[in-house]
Amino acid sequence: MRSRSAPGADSYTAFVNRGFGRVLARRLGLPRPAILRRYTPGAPLLAGPVLVVGVGAGADALAGALLAWQLDVRRHATPGERLAAIVVVLDELAHPDELSDPVRAAGASLRDLAGNGRVVTISRPAAADQAPAPAAARHAVDGILRSLAKELRAGSTANGLMLADGVAPDAPNTLGALRFLLSARSAFVDGQFLSVGTPGQAGAIDRARPLDGRVAVVTGAARGIGAAIARTLARDGAAVIAVDVPAAGDHLAAVANEIRGTALQVDITAADAGERILAHAAQRHGRLDIVVHNAGITRDKLLANMDAARWDSVIAVNIAAQLRINEALLASDLFTRSPRIVSVSSTSGIAGNRGQTNYAASKAGVIGMVKATAPLLAGRGGTVNAVAPGFIETEMTARIPFATREVARRLNSLQQGGKPADVAEAIAFLASDAAAGVTGNVLRVCGQNLVGQ
Repeated sequence: MRSRSAPGADSYTAFVNRGFGRVLARRLGLPRPAILRRYTPGAPLLAGPVLVVGVGAGADALAGALLAWQLDVRRHATPGERLAAIVVVLDELAHPDELSDPVRAAGASLRDLAGNGRVVTISRPAAADQAPAPAAARHAVDGILRSLAKELRAGSTANGLMLADGVAPDAPNTLGALRFLLSARSAFVDGQFLSVGTPGQAGAIDRARPLDGRVAVVTGAARGIGAAIARTLARDGAAVIAVDVPAAGDHLAAVANEIRGTALQVDITAADAGERILAHAAQRHGRLDIVVHNAGITRDKLLANMDAARWDSVIAVNIAAQLRINEALLASDLFTRSPRIVSVSSTSGIAGNRGQTNYAASKAGVIGMVKATAPLLAGRGGTVNAVAPGFIETEMTARIPFATREVARRLNSLQQGGKPADVAEAIAFLASDAAAGVTGNVLRVCGQNLVGQ
């Protein structure tokens, strides 16, 4: 599949990572964002040893599971040995006093973490009905992980898995999510947690084509992030139905032809959009397995100047259409075999953004919808999740004034904008059986943007 450079590509990052630019950046103390290692089919999961830190049965079992992946696993660090990843197993925490040894042991090896390395914590969420001490210990991991992610350099990231009680560190659902966070697929995911529960089970997965045999719909697929999602799902084996408005018909047809999928021209705000999508899937494939709600618009204005047309159009496209389509999906026998729904939210829906009350309302609404829809899909063995992109290099962001765009690029821990492929990789993971235990989550793909969590 052909690679594409994003519009308005980040020439500064390229400049400071080669030759004279690298020397100049060092002499002047300029920020030097790393070139991120992104997923390439056939590349190894990790290029070096992985250190597993922690005591107890969970840490031992996880180390054994990683050995079964043919990884070079260490239980104790060798000073000076370059590490590809550090996994900190904290699933048995009962008191904040127990944090010191494993966390400091991991910290002692951070200088040996190679560029584009990975740190992953495995812990459990605090609960309101717990005793104060274990609740404090569990929630402390949140502060540790998010702070550590801001300390790492050279393209390395830190993320965490929160395991529901009863889910073991070496359970299939845990391992499916862990593999994503360790891989180059998660290059622009930083400082984030995924909650892993028990619905569904991640069984044997074809790592090269994890969506083989699945039928997927992607809305807003004619260009930008939507086109990247369609390409990535097709690369992973899905038969893709690319959906967009009739006005984007030429671009939509080009994407569908490229990925050997089909194109469906439909306005998702139409009352019968869900039925038309299902009818197309039934005619072409006899079923539907994955729906990615990507289509969205912006109509920015300060609230004091917001008119009904701007407000209503954004709500109609970004959230009301998704709700209506989901109602059709839940009523259909075509969407019953471990179905997956993934919606595109935004960091604006988490932290807000000046001039975007309508957009932030719609994207926050997506988050609420996802959390409420999760139990409705559980009975089918299905999941629903959202991704919340931060600053992503697209045609839209390329039109932002240069100075504003440069500031936006640097306002995250990785000091650069993401690529449409970063969003697409996260969605492909959430659509796969590797994410069978992940539902009701909002995964930020933002390089740990400094706004929000």
